[in-house]
Amino acid sequence: MFRAQWMFELAPGVGSSNLETRPCRATKGSLLKADTKGKQELAKEEKARELFLKAVEEEQNGALYEAIKFYRRAMQLVPDIEFKITYTRSPDGDGVGNSYMEDNDDSKMADLLSCFQQQLTFQESVLKLCQPELESNQTHISVLPMEVLMYIFRWVVSSDLDLRSLEQLSQVCRGFYICARDPEIWRLACLKVWGRSCIKLVPYTSWREMFLERPRVRFDGVYISKTTYIRQGEQSLDGFYRAWHQVEYYRYIRFFPDGHVMVLTTPEEPQSIVPRLRTRNTRTDAILLGHYRLSQDTDNQTKVFAVITKKKEEKPLDYKYRYFRRVAVQEADQSFHVGLQLCSSGHQRFNKLIWIHHSCHVTYKSTGETAVTAFEIDKMYTPLFFARVRSYTAFSERPL
Repeated sequence: MFRAQWMFELAPGVGSSNLETRPCRATKGSLLKADTKGKQELAKEEKARELFLKAVEEEQNGALYEAIKFYRRAMQLVPDIEFKITYTRSPDGDGVGNSYMEDNDDSKMADLLSCFQQQLTFQESVLKLCQPELESNQTHISVLPMEVLMYIFRWVVSSDLDLRSLEQLSQVCRGFYICARDPEIWRLACLKVWGRSCIKLVPYTSWREMFLERPRVRFDGVYISKTTYIRQGEQSLDGFYRAWHQVEYYRYIRFFPDGHVMVLTTPEEPQSIVPRLRTRNTRTDAILLGHYRLSQDTDNQTKVFAVITKKKEEKPLDYKYRYFRRVAVQEADQSFHVGLQLCSSGHQRFNKLIWIHHSCHVTYKSTGETAVTAFEIDKMYTPLFFARVRSYTAFSERPL
């Protein structure tokens, strides 16, 4: 009996083979369903990616309403589509697919300078930094010698150290990119900011990296702070009320690359004061002029120390009372010593100054004695924040 049953199960198409057929068919069906579901997910993600990039393009073109619609449709398909796309602007971007690509070639684009230099080396026997895009009968800037081009770039930087314009100029073409990375330009800029203290390049790899990374004050704008407080007024004659006054005033500090500094405290708002601080030859009476220096302590905190005095004005002699005896007034020189800590705030670098010291020094000329009065740094000394002013670097007076 057992042998007969065993032989029956070994026969093809019967027995246990029928039992195994059903699970195999079920397994194949589940695999097909999983494959179809995976393809649907990929298609949905691709559609969401296309909608998201379309929304980015519409947002850049200013069509915010259309951009919101595409953003909403993309988020409905894949809620986290924003985090699945890493895009950078490609060199030749006309359409949506061409203007954004996944950021997989960072290593290839790490050193653009050496890449552009190699491309220029394998051109004609005469080295040209740039070539005209269209044929023209006019003389192109590529005809100029390298020395003349570098002199033009030094005028772009100017004595105001407008390195921002130099970086914008480097985006014109490959040749201008190479000229803008010239080590001599960045070395002169570093020497003008830090003087002899930046003779050694260590720990930085280039002069450009030193200028961008090392703490320094900024010259293309002004540091501004606003102070507001409530002051108690005098009591009325009948004694029924006492007035309270809200006092507001601003402090402005403007630094120059040659070591000069201007300080002004006034209740006038920045719209009327900032244009007057473009040059040191301002006619504002209450302005203080002086010199500053940068100091970096062992704790890697950069401090700015300045000595400022009131602007001296030559008064004409009054001959009307020259025969009268005047009461002798003790002449004295007054100066203010200021200490500030330089730090960064938010996405901007070196844009905040915190008060750490403020004192008044009065030196009497007759005796040579100096009286020092130190002011307490309290809440009235609010931090100063940097505001960039485009008109300060709109014109170049001298080359770098």
